[in-house]
Order: sequence, then C-alpha cells, then structure tokens
Amino acid sequence: MKLLAIVGTNAPNSYNRKLLYYIQRHLKNQADIEIQEIDQIPLYNESMTNGKEPQIVKDLNDKVKAADGVIFGVPEYDHTITSSLKSVIEWLSSTFHPLIKKPVMIVGTSLGNLGTARAQDDLRKILNAPGVESIVLPNDEFLLGFGPDNFDDNGDLRDPNTIQWLEKCFADFQAMIRDLSGQGSLNVDWNESYDVVVIGFGGAGATAARFAADNGSNVLVLDAAPFGHEGGNTRYSDQHVVTGESEEELTKYYTSLNAPFVTPEKTLRAYLHGMVNIHTYFQKYLGINALSWKHDIKPGDAVVPKKQMAEYPELPGSNTIDFALVHKRDKDAALWKLLRQNVLDRKNKIDVWLNTRAKHLIQEPGSKIIRGVQVDRHGQIINIHANNGIVLALGGFENNPKLVETYLHFKHLTPIGTLYNRGDGIKMAQEVGAKMWHMTNYESHGILPGITFAEKPDAQGRQINGWKQLNHGSIFVTSDDGSRYFNEDAPTRHGHIYTHGHWMIPMHNDHPSFVFDQAQYNDFKNQERVDGYLPYAPFMRKLIKRDTLDALAEYLQVPAENLKKTVADFNEAVRTGHDMALGRDTKTMRAFGDGPYYTIAAAADVLNTQGGPQRNEHAEILDVNDKPIPHLYGAGELGGIVANNYQGGGNLTECLVFGKLAGESAAILKSDADHVSVQNTHTNDLVDSENASSITIGPDQYLGSSDAGLGGKVIVRLTYKADRIKNIEVVQHHETTGIGLTAIKKIPKEIIMKNTVNVDTISGASASSRAVKEAVADALKKARSAQTQKQVENRKRSKPND
Repeated sequence: MKLLAIVGTNAPNSYNRKLLYYIQRHLKNQADIEIQEIDQIPLYNESMTNGKEPQIVKDLNDKVKAADGVIFGVPEYDHTITSSLKSVIEWLSSTFHPLIKKPVMIVGTSLGNLGTARAQDDLRKILNAPGVESIVLPNDEFLLGFGPDNFDDNGDLRDPNTIQWLEKCFADFQAMIRDLSGQGSLNVDWNESYDVVVIGFGGAGATAARFAADNGSNVLVLDAAPFGHEGGNTRYSDQHVVTGESEEELTKYYTSLNAPFVTPEKTLRAYLHGMVNIHTYFQKYLGINALSWKHDIKPGDAVVPKKQMAEYPELPGSNTIDFALVHKRDKDAALWKLLRQNVLDRKNKIDVWLNTRAKHLIQEPGSKIIRGVQVDRHGQIINIHANNGIVLALGGFENNPKLVETYLHFKHLTPIGTLYNRGDGIKMAQEVGAKMWHMTNYESHGILPGITFAEKPDAQGRQINGWKQLNHGSIFVTSDDGSRYFNEDAPTRHGHIYTHGHWMIPMHNDHPSFVFDQAQYNDFKNQERVDGYLPYAPFMRKLIKRDTLDALAEYLQVPAENLKKTVADFNEAVRTGHDMALGRDTKTMRAFGDGPYYTIAAAADVLNTQGGPQRNEHAEILDVNDKPIPHLYGAGELGGIVANNYQGGGNLTECLVFGKLAGESAAILKSDADHVSVQNTHTNDLVDSENASSITIGPDQYLGSSDAGLGGKVIVRLTYKADRIKNIEVVQHHETTGIGLTAIKKIPKEIIMKNTVNVDTISGASASSRAVKEAVADALKKARSAQTQKQVENRKRSKPND
C-alpha cells in the first residue's frame, strides 16, 4: 500500500512533521509512506491555473493521484488549519482534482491539550467541499495533546496506549482503502487460525517455528512428509554448520564464491553476521557448546575427514572457514534432533501437522497481504488463517520432474536427500507475485561426481564416499553415446569438478553407466569376501554381464564403435601413462581385458536445489518490484543465498540464521492483521506419534528406546526369557529408506543369533545401527532387572514361615 503523508505547515520546526516521520518508521511494514513537504509550494494564484500551474504543483498532483491514500499532519493556528495547507488544497481542487474519492486520514498534535481538534474539524469540512470531495476516515480521530512531552529523544512516541490507538486508527484506514477499492475483505471460510503458520518442517521450518513461539505467537507447522520422514534435507546432511572467525574475511570469501554474481549487501551481511556468531547461537539457543572442527576434532574421531575447511581454499578469506558440530560425530542427524526437540518442547505454543501438503497461499487483492494458506490434509481441503505471517520453508524442487526439466535441464535427477521437496513453495510463491532467484543452482554428491546408482522412480539414491573400486582399476563411466565424459577420479566439490576454469557438475547425460571387465569384477567379489558386504548392497544383483563389447553396447543402446574406441583409448592411456581425454591419473587405471564385461546403471543425482523466492535481510519475500510481499517470509533452501559456488555447511547455517529472522519477523504484531474467530483443533501429529503408550507388551516382553537414530525415538519390543533373547521387534523408528532400513531389519537378527548387542554395525548406517543396539540394550537392562527382581521374590516365597 502506497501512501502520501503531507506535512500541513511550512514552518521549519513542527511536531506534526515529527509525528508523520514517526508514523513512517513505525508502520513501515504495513505501508510505503512518503513524506511530502509544502514549504516550496507558492500561495494559490487563480491566474496560474488551467495549464499554467507551477511544475511543483503538477508533481504534487501526480503523487496524490498515484497514492492509495493521503495522511494529513495538521497543526492548528488560530483555531484552524495553516494558510499554507489551505493554499495547497486550493491548488489541488482547481484545475486538478486528485483528492476526489481519495481516502484520507487526519492526524495532529499540539502544544496544548486539544491536539488540533478545531483544525481537524475544519479540515474535514474543507475536504468535503465541492471539487475536493475526499473520503475522510470517520470516527478514528488521532488528537495528540502536549506534543513536546509525548516524543522521546529519538522522535518516537512514549506512551504505549497512544501508540496502540495510532495503530488501530491506521489499521482502520487501511481497511477503508481496501473496501473503497473493492478489494477489501476475502470471502474465505476459515477452518483454523494461528498467529504464524510455518510451511515446511526441516531445519529452517523448525527454527522459524521455535523463534515465532518464543516471540509470543501461536504457531502451526505444516509438512508434506509423514511421521518419521520429517526433517527435509537437514536430517540427511552431515550436520556440519559452517562458521567463520572473521566477518570481514567471510565477506571476502562469499563475495568471491558468488562472483560474478552479486548478492544484495544487506542480505549477505545478515547471513554472514549470523554465520560468524554460530557458536554463540548454539550456546544461547540450542543449549550446547558447539565443537570447532579446526580446534576440537582429532584424528580417530568418528567424523568424516576434511583435507581443508574451506571448499574453495584458493579464494580470498577462505582461511577463516570453520565448522560447528553438536558433538564428535556426524551423519547422525544430531543437529536436526535438537531442532526437532525444540519444537516438541514448545508443544503448548506449536502444533505440527504432518502428511499435510500446502496447495495455495491466500492473498488479499489490492493490499497483496498474505492472509493464509490452503492445504490438503488426508484428502480434506482446509483453509488456515495467519494473523501475522506465513513462513515458506519447504525446501527445493528436486523431486518435481517438470521443474527439474525447466530449470536444471535434466529429464530426471535422483535425489539423495528427502523425497518430499516437490517444489510446492515455488508454485505458491509465483502465484502471489514473488521474485525468483538462483533457480539454476543445485548441489550434488552421490558416489562419483554428479552421479549415483540408478534407482526406481521416486526412490532415494545413495551417497557413498570413497568407494575406491569405483574409480580405481579397469572401470570407467560412459555417457549416452558410449564415451567417457568426466575424470572418474577427479576432486569433487559437492558434485562439481574443475573444467575450463569453472567448477561444474558434469554435463547432462540421461543414462550414464559403469563399465568394467572381469578383473574388476573379481576385485568387487574379493572386497565382498573380505569385508562381508559391499557399500551398495544390491550391487552384485544389479550387474549386467555380456561376453563382448558389441553385446554390451547393444544392451546399453550406444554405438558399438564408440564403446570399443572408449576401451581402446582407455587402454592406450594406461600404456602411455597419460589420459589424453580427461586427465585421469593413470596410476588409478588398469587396461581392460578381452571379456566378459559388466555394467551397472548410474544416474545423475541431486542433493538439493537453491532456487526460489528472493528474500531480504529481514527474511521478507520480495515481489517482482523488489518490495516485500506483506506477511510473507522465507528461510532455508527455498530461495537460498547461493548464487554460484557452494560452501559445504552453508545451507545449514542459512536454516539457522534466516529461520530465526523469519520466525521473529513473522511474529511481529501487524496493525493490518484481520483476526478471525475460529475454534482451533490443536492437533499435534508429532506429539501424538511420539507417544508410545499404545504399544502393548506381553509376558516376558520389555520396551527399550534410543534417540541415536536419524529422527525421533527408535523403540524396540524385546522378548527375553531364560537368559536368552527370543525376539526383537522394532515397533517405532524414523530411519530412512535404503541402508537405514537394512540396519533396522538386519541388526535385530544378528543380536538374536548372538544373544548380545555387541554386533557389527551396517556400513553407511552407523547411526541407525547404533540406535537399534542402544534400544535393545535399554530393553535388556529392564528385562534383566525384572528377572533379578523375580528371582528375589521367588526366593522369599520359598523360605519357610517363622
């Protein structure tokens, strides 16, 4: 809403001018208010009308005409308005008539106790005159007496009751403007109403909800994922939160990372200021002393090794980069569990709806205020009202084939994070006129640069670090035409490899494949024999074997001559000690034999996307004219700050920093809020699902639990009798598909067979394995305690009575 506030005097010092500037500052989130001085406008002269008006008068006419409404700050002189203001209105009601049907609000302050009451009454009569014909806000009279005493040294009003009345008058003025434009109220049948609605329950959403609640809001969190799969990409991340020791050096580093693109200075500054204070953030808001990777992690700690802290160490400022960790472990969802618990701890202020998909934002016409959101919950369409703000924290669009095709130019990318980032936030933001940025940016990981093993549609891909057999030996990756297209042993930075002066994800291919010979197959079999498993369990059964390269090319649907030339060139590189095609270190290469040959399908993968609606330093989502969309905020990967190259751990930091900003901004009480009367159900799927009281136990059965998994609790039901573990049932868990579920199924069988929890963990699922073992150990402790107690009672009963 665009308003023009006219200072009703040409005096250099005026408390009414001070009042208008206060209104401009205090209500900046509700309207764009321009202050208009009249000291340079000459006295009205009828001979200078009908096209002869001074340019300054024409400019004022244009401003009044363009404004949605006008606010007059009215001094009182001799029981009426100033002559200068009367002259201005005469200019605006002679040739020009911009005040006709224009909504007007009158405010005023005076040295005495009447607060310009007589002047305001006269101005109302003038504004009702023929040729002026303004529509003046009725009833809401803002009359501020004793002006000098009511402002502090900063020019702000002192009295809370006065401020509250001003906000009420202004809210009524905005409502009048909307009603007069025919764009006032929404005809919506509201089903629920909260102060703040957060859409998305990952790291950003959980953070936004927590800070909105801590700032006095009743909050609803929505997520499309079912129970046990909430957490977005935060739960799948390494749990490394990037930080730095110097904000100045961080600024150099991130400016270079984004180059040649430029991130708005204030937005970048908000991000980096939060980044440099992450250790304080952990202590103050998460209740822990974060570990510094640089200073606290030692060789042998259960974390993924790092050769250097900065992902781009060659850039200026990179030496400042560090990481904050929850503890001396990673890949165990430790940070996510803290954020999730913060939401659970505020269950009296935060409701959580899972398996609930947001469909549309509900935007008020004219004002463009976001009033609510429409969701699909268990097949029922529900309209949820938000008094003060909605936070979009839905993550990216990696699971939306159409958006992937449009922005990333792939027919399909296999996600290695959450399966529930479907781009709903993109669609909803576009519907309400949001400005998009960074839509072509995405990160990868996988097993080699940019690829993972091919999976069924809508299935999660695997991330496997350092599987040497995949890029050492007589093995390479083919493209759609049977040639190699990247150095399989290349250093990778979130799937990006160095090529022609830039770090890029390897070029698009629809059907990449691993190709290797019998010697390499024997290496895989030997690894399986020695280790007892392969890092990718289905590897052997997914292999395709052919006796000749012609037959293999036919299976792969690539030109046979291309595939044979690729093998010949590979062998020549081994012979000469130089890979002319792609620069792979020939020490990692072994010449192919004559056959048979093997292949396993690969696929281009995606860790997360970065694009979405642009936000500013207050986490406000901007429209296409770079103006905040009222009541709409954003955090996390949806509209992430990454403009070019990505520093690992940066998205987690963004979730924490902008999640906090979004939650706090959304919680601010809005003077243009339209509170509705709705009886909320206060359903909380998170709390209800956490409640294990419905799990029944029979004779010789005991429950055990652990928080060491990737989500909430892992709960097992143990059957224990005669010092033997008879059965183990995992009755509740939050582990992911793939290797996590393998641990859930396999570890209990191993424990039963060996009658001890001291069994090997499943590679790639250490957190899931540990959680199951801890839960069983907890149940065993209870079982043995109960058994001991029972033996004591039996001995007592067996003694003869005295």
